[in-house]
Amino acid sequence: MSQFVDRLNRRMQRGCDFLGSEVAIICGAMSWVSERNLVSAISNAGGFGLIACGAMSPELLDTEIAATKALTSKPFGVNLITMHPQLTDLIAVCAKHKVTHIVLAGGLPPAGSIDAIKAAGAKVICFAPALVMAKKLIRSGVDALVVEGMEAGGHIGPVSTSVLAQEILPEVAAQIPVFVAGGIGRGEAIAAYLDMGAAGVQLGTRFACATESIAHPNFKKAFFRASARDAIASVQIDPRLPVIPVRALKNAGGERFLAKQREVAAAIDAGDVDMGAAQLQIEHFWAGALRRAVIDGDVEQGSLMAGQSVGMVTKEEPVAEIIATLMAEAAAALEKRAN
Repeated sequence: MSQFVDRLNRRMQRGCDFLGSEVAIICGAMSWVSERNLVSAISNAGGFGLIACGAMSPELLDTEIAATKALTSKPFGVNLITMHPQLTDLIAVCAKHKVTHIVLAGGLPPAGSIDAIKAAGAKVICFAPALVMAKKLIRSGVDALVVEGMEAGGHIGPVSTSVLAQEILPEVAAQIPVFVAGGIGRGEAIAAYLDMGAAGVQLGTRFACATESIAHPNFKKAFFRASARDAIASVQIDPRLPVIPVRALKNAGGERFLAKQREVAAAIDAGDVDMGAAQLQIEHFWAGALRRAVIDGDVEQGSLMAGQSVGMVTKEEPVAEIIATLMAEAAAALEKRAN
């Protein structure tokens, strides 16, 4: 078995070298969940944690980064939302703390943002929902990509992980490290994507209920009870609204989102808000709904963002055990293929 562990490590070497971690497993940025406790635990266990900045102010992000640095000396990154009105200030906060990796999520990076991050000496990671976008981002100077399919939790695109991986990895993996995300719950899938040319993977749902996650016990219990088909994508009711679908466990909170869309659409009709303000209203809705579920434990009215791998989350485990299990499963998968 040791030779297959070595083979797995060789497959992950490029991703590990890029991240500065022991294993090329990134914990996806989950608002309210990916904070100092989970992020430091992931990095201390050999993975790569990401602080979910979300709607944080620069002052709050400053505090969160400092608190995370107090809990780990290992590398970790920060996930920034491109539509944040204070994006430039958030990048400056990351630069002040010498954050090594910044993930830009939620759309194409605004002009100057990639240059500002690289000028501070950090690596830039962006999401590529299509091959044409992957090529455009590479031309823009990003250092790595995350290919995330619709099986993921939270904001999603329209294409499955397996299709995106087949489309994008053969075309760009030789040029730039590519991490695959969306619906990954076991090591066998990790081994498969590494074999296809991925530098590593990103998982969120699998870590959401870790022992070190501050998520409310009610939130974790909802995950343990759920199956893959319970994680459904939200519906866009007005084509004018810049609404990115969100995958979450079905509950009354999903119905509230439909009502929120109607409210925002009416405000647009009345001329009270423009499209940019409308999108921010939608994002603030999700931030508040997610907080109600994660922090307050309101699993009926809050948002239970979860990927379709949620059915593989059956108990609370320490981060180190989750990573060890995933790596053992991946090595065993490589051994099976060899035989």
